[in-house]
Amino acid sequence: MEPTSHAFKDNVRKALNDDQLQRALGNVKTGFIDKRAKARAALPEFDQLRDQARDIKDHSLAHLDLYLEEYERKVTYSGGHVHWAATAAEAREIILDLCTRAGAKTVTKGKSMVAEEIALNDHLEAQGIEVVETDLGEYLIQIRGETPSHIIAPAVHLNKEQIEQDFRKTHTDLPEDRSLDRPEQLVNEARTVLRDKFIAADVGITGANLLIAETGSSVIVTNEGNGDLTQILPRVHIVIATIEKIVPTREDAMTILRVLARSATGQEFTTYTTFSTGPKRPDDPDGPEEYHVVILDNGRSEMLGTEFREVLRCIRCGACMNHCPVYHAIGGHAYGWVYPGPIGAVLTPSLIGVEKAGHLPNASTFCGRCEAVCPMRIPLPKLMRKLREREFEKAASPWQQRAGIKIWAFFAKRPRLYRRSTNILIAILARFGRRRGTFRYLPFAGGWTKYRELPAPQGRTFHQLWREQRNERVHK
Repeated sequence: MEPTSHAFKDNVRKALNDDQLQRALGNVKTGFIDKRAKARAALPEFDQLRDQARDIKDHSLAHLDLYLEEYERKVTYSGGHVHWAATAAEAREIILDLCTRAGAKTVTKGKSMVAEEIALNDHLEAQGIEVVETDLGEYLIQIRGETPSHIIAPAVHLNKEQIEQDFRKTHTDLPEDRSLDRPEQLVNEARTVLRDKFIAADVGITGANLLIAETGSSVIVTNEGNGDLTQILPRVHIVIATIEKIVPTREDAMTILRVLARSATGQEFTTYTTFSTGPKRPDDPDGPEEYHVVILDNGRSEMLGTEFREVLRCIRCGACMNHCPVYHAIGGHAYGWVYPGPIGAVLTPSLIGVEKAGHLPNASTFCGRCEAVCPMRIPLPKLMRKLREREFEKAASPWQQRAGIKIWAFFAKRPRLYRRSTNILIAILARFGRRRGTFRYLPFAGGWTKYRELPAPQGRTFHQLWREQRNERVHK
C-alpha cells in the first residue's frame, strides 16, 4: 500500500463531503463505545489488569532479544521454522519463496495489519498466486479493491446496500434471485464462496496477536472461525508478525487477552482464541504439514531506544480510534496508510517518517480519550506532541504555522506585553462581534470559520478572573 498520508488534508476534505461515509461512521460512535463501557464496568479489576498488561509489554520490550531467541528455539523444537525479515521487501520475498516451494496456486489469508503494511497481497498476486481474504470485513474490501479503514472492523465504512451491490456484481455464478436483504443473508453469501476457497488453498497465512516465548505458540483472536480454517486446512501455515508481539509466558498472554477483547469489541473473550504450536503431529487428525513464522522488524528496533518506544505496547484493539472524535469525522482511509486513528497518528510517522506523515499528529483535539481507554496505557497525546516538535525542528510544517508559533513565542516570553496585546485584541473582537455574538470569518482563522462559527469574546478574560479570585483568597 503506497502511503498517501502526505495528502491528509485532501483526504479529509473528501471524507467530510462523502455522505455515505458519514452515515456509516455513525456505527462506530454508537456501537463500540457502549460495549466497551459495559465490559469494563463488569470487571472490577479491569484497570489493574491494564497495569499488569502494560508492565508485561514493557518487560518484553526491555528483553526483546532474549524472548525472541527463546521463541525461535521453541518453534524449531516443535517442528516449525522461524524466518527473520529486517524490511518489508525481505518479508515479502520470504513468503513468496515459501508459497512457490509449496506449489501454491491459491492462498487463504486471515486478517493481518502487518500483511497490509508490507503490501503482501499485491506481491503474491503479481506472481500469479490467488490470494483470498477470509475475514468477512477484509473479504468485502478486497472485492472492492480498497484497504482497511479500521484495525478490527476493516469494512466499518460500508453500508449494507453497498455490500449487497458488490456481492451481486462479483458473485456472478450464484443465483440472481437470491435474497440479500438481511445481514445473515450477506454472511451466508460470503460463506458460500469462501468455503470452496478454504478447501482449495495450498497455503494459509495469518497474522498473530501474540507470540509466546515459553511455548513457541502464535495466538490469533477472531469472531468468525476463518482463522482456524486458514491454519488447519492448507498443507502450509505461514504466520507473519512483528517483533513486538512477543510475550514471555502463556499466563502473560492470558492477562493481555483479558483486556484485548473487552477494549476492542466489548466481549469477555472473542469467539475463537486460537493457540498454534508447530505443524501437526503424527497422531493429529488435521493441521498443516509445515509451520513457518516470519518475524518482521521494519523499523521497530529503531524505535526501541527512542521516546516512542511506548507505542510498541499496542495490541491493535482499536479502542483509541473507536473513541476518537477526529476518526468519527473522517474515518480511516483519510489517514493514508495502514494504521488509522490516534495509534496511526503516532505509529505511521515513526515508521515512514514525519516528512511523509507530519499531518497526522496534528489531527488531534488532544481530548485524551485515546489514552484514557487504551488497555496498554500508551500516552498517545504526549507522543503526538513529541512528533509535532520533531516536525517543527525539521521545518517540515508549513511556513505559516512555524511563523505563527514564533510570533506567539515572542509574546509568550514577555508576559506584560502578552497581556497588553491580548487585551487590545480581545477588546477589538468583542466590539466587532457584539452584534452577532459570533464570527463567520476572521483573518488567519479561516480553517476554523469555514466549518463553524467562532464565538466573540464576552465578559472578562481568564487572566482577569484568575487575578480576581486570587485577590479574594488573599483578602480572606
